[in-house]
Amino acid sequence: MALCLKQVFNKDKTFRPRKKFEPGTQRFELYKKAQASLKSGLDLKAVVQLPPGENINDWIAVHLVDFFNRINLIYGTMSEFCTEKTCPIMSGGLRYEYRWQDDYRFKRPTKLSAPQYMCMLMDWIETLINNEDIFPTRIGVPFPKNFQQVCTKILTRLFRVFVHVYIHHFDSIISMGAEAHVNTCYKHFYYFITEFSLVDQRELEPLKEMTDRICH
Repeated sequence: MALCLKQVFNKDKTFRPRKKFEPGTQRFELYKKAQASLKSGLDLKAVVQLPPGENINDWIAVHLVDFFNRINLIYGTMSEFCTEKTCPIMSGGLRYEYRWQDDYRFKRPTKLSAPQYMCMLMDWIETLINNEDIFPTRIGVPFPKNFQQVCTKILTRLFRVFVHVYIHHFDSIISMGAEAHVNTCYKHFYYFITEFSLVDQRELEPLKEMTDRICH
């Protein structure tokens, strides 16, 4: 029998501590607005659209942090099935291999196991979203000029988590009864990145067939 979602997505299994918005801030209010739209059952394509009068960078920041939390939770639940032995390479099937590169430890694209890649990815994203110079939280402090480029890089790498989970661990998703939840999260993510052209179409190729089927 499939487990219920509360059992499947246990908050204790979150891969990284959940990033929260400070109550009383504009970002928190935007987050509440986005969550209310999601829970109202509105079409996900409509939910991701920028509300009138809102700042696009604030809207992107709110969603990016929320997607980080959600994908973090999904992978945290799957991590027991994603090990050095089962996934020695961070990949999406036989055609796609993802190598890790950052500005610190790995200055060149480096082959890592999927668990190592995920660990590096979540640490890297957490560092960026906690950096006030990139994701300012104080009123009146502007976003940097390269903010959307940074977000593109983050969202592109988060998409790769979906690629790996869907291609290599989909049987586990089904066995836990989590298929509907993961699909909804993916559709929300996909509609958002395509609404604002935040991820290159070539990066979306590994899941194109599935996307065409579930994202009408």
